[in-house]
Amino acid sequence: MPQAEQFKPCAVIPVYDHEHAIGTVLAAVLAHQLPCVLVDDASSAPCAAVLDELARANPGTVTLLRHAVNRGKGGAVLTGVRHAAAAGFTHALQIDADGQHCTGDIPRFLQQAAAQPRSVIAGCPQYDESVPPVRLYARYLTHVWVWINTLSLDIKDSMCGFRIYPLPSLVRLIQRRKLGERMDFDTEVLVRLYWDGVSVVNLPTRVTYPLDGVSHFRMGLDNLLISRLHATLFFGMLLRAPRLLGRRLRLARRQA
Repeated sequence: MPQAEQFKPCAVIPVYDHEHAIGTVLAAVLAHQLPCVLVDDASSAPCAAVLDELARANPGTVTLLRHAVNRGKGGAVLTGVRHAAAAGFTHALQIDADGQHCTGDIPRFLQQAAAQPRSVIAGCPQYDESVPPVRLYARYLTHVWVWINTLSLDIKDSMCGFRIYPLPSLVRLIQRRKLGERMDFDTEVLVRLYWDGVSVVNLPTRVTYPLDGVSHFRMGLDNLLISRLHATLFFGMLLRAPRLLGRRLRLARRQA
């Protein structure tokens, strides 16, 4: 793993038809001196045009990658991550294109990633009144399943798309395992990295609902994908239970 002085982060932003918000989000990310990889996940022509203009306006700091067909948020993140690793970056900050994440927290996330370069720095949402109550309560079903499937409470929220990955660990994972590429991605990648021994640092961060009011969550299909994911992870946890429990025991001994 790279040493602290070699810490070289970038941002990866998956984009699908968020032409009204992405300019604001990108400007806020670039204000923190982060090179940025935009991944156009087969957006419509108006959004594609906005992305082209943003890339032209920021040569050297913004890279635009494009999918010919829509692959989903996770697929777009993975495209950006592979590019970032090949370009020599050590860490990738994932942030959504719709403006729901607090870009003012980026320095805190980067500071923690530099101090703990082998860890995932995961956002733990602090919602305001804009959050739909049904979405808020439904998240707790996933929280409980994640706690079961990791045999721990170490991951406070696996669904927040604001996080920093250590790229060596993530690249090793995706080289050997095909991950879900849609709304199941955020949870699966965090659980599987945890299974690989990557620790998770939870940072509270303010989350609002999108600047442009666009959500691509498909209530039926994405809930089905997430339910299937939890079942798959549960059986995976059973195979890993002795190792996960041993990890908890070693941690408890160190803290005693």
